[in-house]
Amino acid sequence: MSRMQRDKGKRGELELCKFLDEHGHPAERSQQYRGNVDAPDILCESVPFAIESKRCERLSVYAALEQAEADTDGPVLVCHRRNGKHWLAILRLDDLLGLL
Repeated sequence: MSRMQRDKGKRGELELCKFLDEHGHPAERSQQYRGNVDAPDILCESVPFAIESKRCERLSVYAALEQAEADTDGPVLVCHRRNGKHWLAILRLDDLLGLL
């Protein structure tokens, strides 16, 4: 991964943390950026998912979910945003039904 990609990933994680904070869900980047590759991208105690941040123009949804699932043993939430677009939440339907 290039430095440019890492920087964009970091900016995306910080942007997502700010979004969650502004909506009443305090969040922070996890220890992943310190070398713990098995950690989710974002820690947010009020959200019952491991959160993976994807800030890119093209996303392979299943690959993103599989990557997030490899980082944790519980349900995962992939948050994705393209340039100029809103954040999207991607999760398994059975995990969503568990919330409802």
